[in-house]
Amino acid sequence: MIKSFTRDKNTKNFISDKEKALKEKYELLKEKAFTIIYGRDTVAGKLFDLILLGFILLSVFLAIFESIKTVDKHIHTLLVILEWMITIFFTIEYILRIICTPKWKRYIFSFYGIIDLISILPVYLSFFVAESKFLSIIRILRLLRIFRILDLVQFTQQANQLRKALKNSQTKILVFIYFVLVLCVILGALMYMIEPHDKAFTSIPRSIYWCIVTLTTVGYGDVVPTTTFGQIMASIIMILGYGIIAVPTGIVTSEYSRFYRKKEEQKPHYSHRTPPTKYSHSHTHGYCRHCGTYPLPDDALYCHKCGAKQ
Repeated sequence: MIKSFTRDKNTKNFISDKEKALKEKYELLKEKAFTIIYGRDTVAGKLFDLILLGFILLSVFLAIFESIKTVDKHIHTLLVILEWMITIFFTIEYILRIICTPKWKRYIFSFYGIIDLISILPVYLSFFVAESKFLSIIRILRLLRIFRILDLVQFTQQANQLRKALKNSQTKILVFIYFVLVLCVILGALMYMIEPHDKAFTSIPRSIYWCIVTLTTVGYGDVVPTTTFGQIMASIIMILGYGIIAVPTGIVTSEYSRFYRKKEEQKPHYSHRTPPTKYSHSHTHGYCRHCGTYPLPDDALYCHKCGAKQ
């Protein structure tokens, strides 16, 4: 009885040690995967990022080549094999990102997480909808990671500023779009009344379609006014279109400029001849008007710390 109890205890200890060893190996592999996938400062991480970018570009070219019938006819099998290899690689990468990320829910619902998921779905959906595999070209959005991979901080900051400018101006843009839609409905109905109904302007929706096409200066030419008054109205709408196109650009530019001015105002600016309070006892030296470095020789053209021109 005692021997049986001892044997069971040893067996449990052995299983417990084995589970502990497996858990340690799992955590070690998880840590290595995190270093490779997210470690931009490591050699393995940079190599993985370059391979990832190469596969993204290759998958985009494969989708393009497969849409060309003359090319697809000769190397269809090769294209399919390469496409599935890349899709499996992206699937494994997506799963590893979820496993080794501490905040995996945050990654799944993040911008890059959604793009990573969308980039692998089209190939699997091709089992049900054959043409959906061409949507895999959306993987080119994953190239946005190049700003993080190459550590292009300046580009990332500019992108964030543009995003904030668009977000701040979205209300004005929505109001403007609403105004344009109302204008298109009114002008479309007016053109329906002016033009004969037996040719191009057969209904109000078709007239509204013509107005939108004309107002945006696209001009397909499939619907054309034939009456003199209709052509005068078309000319007015075309001229109006040039002014309307510039409005959203001006709104976004204004928000972007305001954001930049606000950022500049938050920077510390000092007078070249008036030192900060803690240096108020001395007026023999100037200091940087941008970063406040003191002392700075009076004849200095540039700050030795921040490099700003004085």
